[in-house]
Amino acid sequence: MPRCVLWWGLALLGALQVQAKPPSQPDRVPAPSLLKIPLQPDFEDDQFQGKWYVVGLAGNNVHKETENQTKMYATVYELEDDGSYNVTSILQREEHCDIWVRTFEPSFQPGQFNLGNIQNYPQLLSYTVRVVSTDYNETAMVFFKKVGRDHREHFKVTLYGRNKLLKPELKDNFILFAKSLGLRDNNIVFLVPNDQCID
Repeated sequence: MPRCVLWWGLALLGALQVQAKPPSQPDRVPAPSLLKIPLQPDFEDDQFQGKWYVVGLAGNNVHKETENQTKMYATVYELEDDGSYNVTSILQREEHCDIWVRTFEPSFQPGQFNLGNIQNYPQLLSYTVRVVSTDYNETAMVFFKKVGRDHREHFKVTLYGRNKLLKPELKDNFILFAKSLGLRDNNIVFLVPNDQCID
């Protein structure tokens, strides 16, 4: 009998210890240093402007199981006289169209930008945009990194297309680049083509 009581006591203690531990979460991929992110050589800001469809997303906050059915959205870059971009993104949420506008101000290197008016985003310490590669006419990969007031670093890579459908090899290159940053298959999604709001 004492052995049975001891066994039950140990089992109860073990159960309480398991309950006390926070649920395990998969390891979050740390954001890479900007020095490790390629930059489009001889970036041509006037050629990059215009409408891009967001074909793919990859990042340390992207999860395939929750975003696999996310609808494609569009982002329009309008070049201003000071070299900044007025950036408008349009997407469909339920039955209405959401539009948000921000400014990307040029940084010290062509093809790298910082979020303008960052003081209007009190939750952010910094927000950097870097054009990794583009041919200007068909596709582009753009890297985004933001650092919150909590010092957590979030990053994503966006695969843009001038059209909604891209060649398979362009998608494969995007996957390879995302994985070179430590991202896994679960952190990479391709968005569902959509006609609402973005055309």
